[in-house]
Amino acid sequence: MSGTKSWTVTISISEHDHVVTAEARLSGKPPGPMVGEGTARCHPADENVPDIGDELAASRALHVLADQLLDIAVKDIERHTHERVRGIEP
Repeated sequence: MSGTKSWTVTISISEHDHVVTAEARLSGKPPGPMVGEGTARCHPADENVPDIGDELAASRALHVLADQLLDIAVKDIERHTHERVRGIEP
C-alpha cells in the first residue's frame, strides 16, 4: 500500500423540538459514502445549552460510523485470513 488517501467526514446537525440529530457522512472510502446517525434530547428540567446537544449527537453519530468501519475491517481480515478475528475492541 502506497500513496496518500483522503477520507472526509462531514457532520450535519439539525434541531427540532429539543431533539438534535446529527449525521456523520464519510466520503472518499470505496465503494461509497457511509453514514452514522446520532441524536440528543434536552430534558425539560435541564438548561437548554445547544452546544451540548450538538456535541452529544455528533459524538454518537461518529461512534456509529466508527463501529461500521470496525465491522468492515473485521470482515475484510476474516475474508483474507479465513480465520475468526479476536481481540479487536472498538
